[in-house]
Amino acid sequence: MGRIVALLNQKGGVGKTTVTVGLASAAAASGQRVLVVDLDPQASSTWILGHDPATVEVSTAEVLAKADADKAIVESTWSPLIDLLPASNRLQPHEHGKPKRLRNALERIADRYDAILIDCPPSLGNLTTSGLTAASLAIIVVEPSALGLRGIGAVADVIDEVWDAHNDSLELAGVIVNKVPAISGEADRRYDELTRIVGKKAIWQPVIPQRVIVNQASGERRSIHSYGARSADVTAAFDQLWKKLRRITRA
Repeated sequence: MGRIVALLNQKGGVGKTTVTVGLASAAAASGQRVLVVDLDPQASSTWILGHDPATVEVSTAEVLAKADADKAIVESTWSPLIDLLPASNRLQPHEHGKPKRLRNALERIADRYDAILIDCPPSLGNLTTSGLTAASLAIIVVEPSALGLRGIGAVADVIDEVWDAHNDSLELAGVIVNKVPAISGEADRRYDELTRIVGKKAIWQPVIPQRVIVNQASGERRSIHSYGARSADVTAAFDQLWKKLRRITRA
């Protein structure tokens, strides 16, 4: 059965969605099938993967209200290997609800995919709790900045709380570092700080470099792999991170 992975951070702007869809792009490039679950009311994953949140008829909001996941899943415009469970503007009211509903919905379809990637909102409320309750693995996404590292302890605490209250199969798989500049003393210092906080082994390698092409890909709603040599260092990072994720999910 495909493992379910929640990607999260309470800090917005760290590139959580970028990492989620980048891993999906790497999966498709390697011939593997993934489902992206958009739990963020901003619906960035939904938009980037080719669907307008304003016109989505069945979304994660309805799944959280007991709709069948099958009724909500659509194919992304990137690849037939990337499916999407889209978000809509109806998702925000579900910040209060029963966290096990998403898990029940995803368990019925998990064996269709090599992995299910849940893009959690930039908060630690009920939507993130629902994502963690459904997941086998949690990955924290950070950027090497002072604001990017704030609150990592709170995120780890929420993972522990969900493990204790809702999902004793949940594991913290590690930390992915995004938006790493080529040369920056400040970024180096923050990376060292992160190492002290979580430990060197918890930080996945390689880090994802900061490149203009990443923002361009999001704006053009295209897979990072579709840019060929122009995005070679970024796609190489996502390919390696996907391989690591696959090793863990098959364990």
